[in-house]
Amino acid sequence: MSQLKAPIADAASVDAAIENRFCVRAFSPAPVPRQSIEDILRVASRSPSGTNAQPWQVYVLQGASRDALVEKVCAAYDEGRHNPTAAASFQEEYDYYPRQWIDPYLARRRQNGWSLYGLLGITRDDKEKMHAQHRRNFCFFDAPVGLMFTVDRVMGAGSLLDYGMFLQNIMVAARARGLHTCPQAAWNHYGAIILPHIGAGAEEKIVCGMALGWADETALVNTYKTPREPVGGFTRWLD
Repeated sequence: MSQLKAPIADAASVDAAIENRFCVRAFSPAPVPRQSIEDILRVASRSPSGTNAQPWQVYVLQGASRDALVEKVCAAYDEGRHNPTAAASFQEEYDYYPRQWIDPYLARRRQNGWSLYGLLGITRDDKEKMHAQHRRNFCFFDAPVGLMFTVDRVMGAGSLLDYGMFLQNIMVAARARGLHTCPQAAWNHYGAIILPHIGAGAEEKIVCGMALGWADETALVNTYKTPREPVGGFTRWLD
């Protein structure tokens, strides 16, 4: 069938997969079949990219490889808390966040952080619990599958735009199969540990990580839902 005429039989299901995607921060240990992961990546590979460059490289970590990376990065993160020199040795290779926040982005960031911590009973002065909660990133929030994404260093900023569409397709395709995800920029500081662990070449750099698995439906943290601006707040109609 022509791609121009391929039917979308149930638009509501497509919308639901998008609207029900959220960052799951507690996963069940139940395994994810390899075929499901391959299907998700195959679907996501249809993402658009400038000149069809397809700049994405994916590393799937499960079992011993996943657990070993978790151990290494958690150790580095814990050491950095008490050793500023060690912490400074781990730097992300591109600025994911702005170097200086301004509103409305600063207000949204604060609202998001303190709403999540408030739900978990973490107060502003409880540094131990803050550290522990952030550390959960480096356990993939207990998801059985960790994904690491890299891009060749020669690629330009546009490849990160391509990558964003690819990552979104992974997350939507996962939801279509009952799975959940959490995209994670927290890993970006630890490329010096991650890249050799996954066997990436010297020409690659980390884009981000992602947890993939079945959501823990009993976890309080998974009841947290972020707000969104209405369409009128970010759209200008020009006639």
